[in-house]
Parts: sequence; C-alpha cells; structure tokens
Amino acid sequence: MEIKRHEQEKILSHAVEYGNTVYLAGIVAKDLTRGVKGQTEEILGEIDRLLAIAGSNKSRILSATIWLTDIRNRPAMNEAWSAWIDTRNLPARACVEAKLADPGMLVEIALVAAK
Repeated sequence: MEIKRHEQEKILSHAVEYGNTVYLAGIVAKDLTRGVKGQTEEILGEIDRLLAIAGSNKSRILSATIWLTDIRNRPAMNEAWSAWIDTRNLPARACVEAKLADPGMLVEIALVAAK
C-alpha cells in the first residue's frame, strides 16, 4: 500500500494517508489572539480542509485527542466542538490538560479518520 503525505513541512506532514485511514497531526490555531472557542473553531475548519484533501470528512473521524492548556476551558472548547461535530457519527475522544509549544496556543487537536 502506498503512503501519501500531505503538506509536509520541516518536521511533519499535516495529513498522512495509509490504506483507508487518514492521520492528522496536532492542529493548532494560527490566530492566537482568539480565545479557546475561537481557536477551536479555526482548528476545526483546518481539520475539514485537511480531511477533504485526504478524501474524508468529519463523519468519518474514528478518534480525536484534544489538548487544552487549562482544562477549565473545556466547556468553551466543547461549545465549538458540539456545533461542528457530526452528532450521528461521534468519534472516540480524549481531552486532557497539557502545556503546548507556544503560550498563546490554548488548544490542539489531532485525529484519525477513515477514508
């Protein structure tokens, strides 16, 4: 089986396809002036774009891992997530508190989806 790598940078590919599975790297917002909900909305838009490039969509997400710099921001993140996710096809999900690479980053999301 062929491995397809999308949007490679110096240290990672933003999306990788192998067989009928799509793996997305941890996605963070570019606009770090926004709050948790705004950063989450931006990330979810980027996830939509990357999944489309790989021939998938949010209804095909198998699992998601979400990192928050402050777990108390979970309700704001969940507000954006709940407005976006396909409620008929909910993925397995983990949400944990973690320090992120830049202090302005409030949320990061990585996921695996079927094609």
